[in-house]
Amino acid sequence: MSSIVNKSYVKVVQNGLQAVETVQELRATGYLSEQIFVLAHNQDQTERIAESANAEEIGIKEEGVFDTIANLFRSRGDELRAKIVSLGFTEAEAGFYEKELDLGKVLVIARQNP
Repeated sequence: MSSIVNKSYVKVVQNGLQAVETVQELRATGYLSEQIFVLAHNQDQTERIAESANAEEIGIKEEGVFDTIANLFRSRGDELRAKIVSLGFTEAEAGFYEKELDLGKVLVIARQNP
């Protein structure tokens, strides 16, 4: 099994097709479907990619109840940054990745269960 499984992994890809391919590559290295998350700027796109790739969306399990409820009142950018932070990234990293999402890119994030 690849050493990639021992640490968090994030990849910025151009589109949903590349996201699906990346999810398949991560599964081949030993990650389980429930350890792989996809995130796009548009919620519908996130749902479609997650379903196609058999990956997860960042939800209440990762964010916690407070942040999940708070996201109902946040701008989409604030919500995306909160979701990224909930997976263990810093605010600065979340800001960088959120800008990539603004450009239409997709994030594929894999992590070991805490």
